[in-house]
Amino acid sequence: MNEILSDFISELRAAGLPVSMTEHVDAARAATMIDLVDRETLRAALSATLVKDHDHRPVFDSAFEVFFARRGTAAAVDDPATDEVDPGETTRPPRGGAGAQGQGGRSGRGGSGSMSSVSPEQLQEMLWNAMMNGSPEDLREVAQHAVELYADIEPGRRVGGTYYLYRTLRNLDVEGLRHKLSAASAGSTPDSAWAQRAAQVDVEVKVRELQAAIEKEIRERLVADRGASSLAKSVRKPLPEDIDVMHATRDEMLQLEKALRPLARKLATRLARRRRRRRRGPVDLRHTVRRSLSTGGVPIDLRFKPPHPAKPEIIVIADISGSVASFARFTLHMVYAIASQFSKVRSFVFIDGLDEVTRLFDDSDDPGEAVARINAEADVIAFDGHSDYGRALTDFVTRFGRDINRRSVVIILGDARNNYHQAHPETVRYLKEKARAVYWLNPEPTTYWNSGDSVIAQYAPYLTKIVECRSLRQLEAFVGDLA
Repeated sequence: MNEILSDFISELRAAGLPVSMTEHVDAARAATMIDLVDRETLRAALSATLVKDHDHRPVFDSAFEVFFARRGTAAAVDDPATDEVDPGETTRPPRGGAGAQGQGGRSGRGGSGSMSSVSPEQLQEMLWNAMMNGSPEDLREVAQHAVELYADIEPGRRVGGTYYLYRTLRNLDVEGLRHKLSAASAGSTPDSAWAQRAAQVDVEVKVRELQAAIEKEIRERLVADRGASSLAKSVRKPLPEDIDVMHATRDEMLQLEKALRPLARKLATRLARRRRRRRRGPVDLRHTVRRSLSTGGVPIDLRFKPPHPAKPEIIVIADISGSVASFARFTLHMVYAIASQFSKVRSFVFIDGLDEVTRLFDDSDDPGEAVARINAEADVIAFDGHSDYGRALTDFVTRFGRDINRRSVVIILGDARNNYHQAHPETVRYLKEKARAVYWLNPEPTTYWNSGDSVIAQYAPYLTKIVECRSLRQLEAFVGDLA
């Protein structure tokens, strides 16, 4: 058990969860206090000791299902002489003639033994009975036979479980099953909107339970074939703060939006605390001389004035075209969510035309609402609607260059893909000469920079720093250094 737990925690750390040595010890101690055969109790104990953020729970659950999958009685434990039991181990005998089970998995296709003793027709009958009035054990038995008949798992083949799941569900005709269940429930349900809706929800719950049972069966077989560590790498889920913003799916974008607000609060608190802890202002010459009189100035006792750190003025210039639009929206949201930590925040957006959108944020208490209004209200199209960094930066310098001073920090957001227009790097040189600092946040991997129509190399000599910024974690690290 200790070896499995150590591998499990290593996987959590590889996925980005912050698990300390103390928490590892707490988890091991908690495991000695519970019945290891009860997987849900083990899950609760480990999550209580290892997970500190609710947003990290899906990553924990994914790893838990792999490392504590059910295993045959031949599965290894730390010490055969002890009474410890693998928390995933089951001694329930196989049902329905599925054959003997062992470390190598159950019988069926994929080289694990013989074919299932249940025909497709018999399986459909078992499935219907399990869905209508069966127990979880009946559903698990159906899942075993379905995977044996339809998944065709090949030992050693590096194919994800999603592929086998799709093949099994397709052969089971889950959509047809859903319609049959809906028809059966409609015939026995009172004719009211509430009752019909409740019946439909019940059908969806049953279908999800079937899918979960099949997923679990496939996962157990893949663990037996590949090993938990190898499978965990292929099914690893990124943390919300590590999701690539430019390539996020709809569900991942929802995770990012959910994670952004608490992340902004944490970052604002950190910046305020850092500013308060700055103990030294400039040297106070008068008090230094007075304190050093008793020693004749050797050694000298330096005294400092109280610190009054100046808050920087942030100016954001963001490309909102195409795939970088989502990155720009999240960055603007983050900056305005912690705007109290800066003396002023002004924002500009562009494609091939440039427009100031500071007014949208000033008119709204919710940065997310202001960001949503940008696409509808910002005037950013001047010609063909393709990114033109040179034209946009020239326009900015012409119209707003006089507002830049030594307290200004200019942040340019974009991938620097200029569609083969003129780059006009002299505009960035002008900004660097007048501003305190000029940063460029690029949402592309560094290996993509200066390829194709990227002109980042022409701007690089005049930038304080170019930062790869593809995720909330990288954005947090950058913004945290601004104050």
